[in-house]
Amino acid sequence: MGKVFASNPLSINVPDPAFESWLRDSGYLEILDTATSTSATATTTSATAVTTASAKETATATTITHSLLHYLYTFISLLTVNPFAKLTTDDFSANTPSWTREFIGALGSYSFPSFPHTLKLRVHENVKRYARNYASLFILFFACSLYQMPLALVGLISSLALCDFFKFCSDKWNWDQYPVIRQVLVRIAQCATLVVLMLLNVQMALFCALAISYIVMTLHAAFRKLSPSKQPSRIR
Repeated sequence: MGKVFASNPLSINVPDPAFESWLRDSGYLEILDTATSTSATATTTSATAVTTASAKETATATTITHSLLHYLYTFISLLTVNPFAKLTTDDFSANTPSWTREFIGALGSYSFPSFPHTLKLRVHENVKRYARNYASLFILFFACSLYQMPLALVGLISSLALCDFFKFCSDKWNWDQYPVIRQVLVRIAQCATLVVLMLLNVQMALFCALAISYIVMTLHAAFRKLSPSKQPSRIR
């Protein structure tokens, strides 16, 4: 903490970038989320405070229009956010968060992001926290797509069977002693597998699962408030 704050950590003169950086490093990102939401609410409330009664209706209409445009701009900024920017392989090795208590949460766990940078912060952090949940949803959507497209399911099973048959033949006739022949057979098997997958529309089932999973992931990550991250217990 000493490297971030020059003097007193409780000083009100701490620069905002340094304070936000300290919150981010300390795992208190939900404070940033709450602060920006409170700031947006205060701004909207102050904008509706008009001194004269004759200008109240005009000010209210202007405030509503401004709020709608602001929320529309914030929502459109979701298209420019890369949700995988801060995702690492370590995020998939962590424990899966609880589906009901952490991933879904209560009704009050969701709100519209106040600013584009709040939306970006939520998306990056929630994708890291719930990476295993999103991966499980993709598997579920892919299974549903295969159920709706029986030919794609047949194609996937056929490709797996073809790979197992090639491995069985390689082990039985010891093709490892003939690397050139084995390489040619591997290429033929790969081409045959690709043809089977293409003809039976497995790529369409995969594309549908990816598209639905991406939409669900980005919307959930954008509207899900940042919950307090678990801090390590201090040894007294």
